[in-house]
Amino acid sequence: MIRVTRRYRFAASHRLHAPQLDDAANHRLYGKCNNPYGHGHNYVLEVSARGPVDPLSGAAVDVALLDALVRDEVLGPFDHHDLNTGVEAFRQCAPTSENLGREILRRLRREWPRVFPGLWPQLAAVRLAETPRNIFEISAHESE
Repeated sequence: MIRVTRRYRFAASHRLHAPQLDDAANHRLYGKCNNPYGHGHNYVLEVSARGPVDPLSGAAVDVALLDALVRDEVLGPFDHHDLNTGVEAFRQCAPTSENLGREILRRLRREWPRVFPGLWPQLAAVRLAETPRNIFEISAHESE
């Protein structure tokens, strides 16, 4: 079994603000990240898949298919967008990196069977770096 990880980059802005909380509670919880004008990040996304090595191609994952999936489901909808206003999922919850990682995983999981029919490869994990010090990883299997 081989695990293949591809790295992607995108830039997006957000304001950490939970609509269920009042302004004072949001400010206490998120501090400067609750700035009404938002702020941006240069995110680094890693998507991992696992599977056996195909004896004909010598590969475990068709990376061109994976790249197209990530482009269509993540980079296109998120790159250079305001996550709060441009992504439906964040109209009811704060676009924290934890929630962004969960949304990325949800989108990839939804389209995975169409792009990769059959048992292999399997989506293994999503890892999202918001900053060099803030990194979030979600296992595709533990979060089901």
